[in-house]
Amino acid sequence: MSVCEQGYLCDVCGGDVEELTDSDLYLRYVLGEIDPESLHLSPERHIRCNPILAQFIVTDGFEPVVVEGYFGKAELDPSFVAEEEFRVSRGYLRLVELPQLELPIIDYPLPEVLLRWQDGAEKVAAELVSRTG
Repeated sequence: MSVCEQGYLCDVCGGDVEELTDSDLYLRYVLGEIDPESLHLSPERHIRCNPILAQFIVTDGFEPVVVEGYFGKAELDPSFVAEEEFRVSRGYLRLVELPQLELPIIDYPLPEVLLRWQDGAEKVAAELVSRTG
């Protein structure tokens, strides 16, 4: 996580998001929900300050988040919940391991996200070549 004088402040609670492992912004980046070009423009918040996403983290060391109402897991399709729990938990575990990996920020996302972005870039390049060639 980059360092600046003020730090990253949560746009929900106003507190400092001190650790990468508490960052909703970087979790969403790891999951491919934010592209590298938008990362520096996107608001930061604590993972727990985004309970709709946090409720899908199911792993040791992360206290479960319960959301009541229409967007709570209990109200959603069980197969969707299982898929989201798998996806978001994998993203969270990736986020937890990143400080030890010393990777460049562009390599933070999950491998399938990087492949999807690469495939998308190749398709755009092929389209540009077909238009000009």
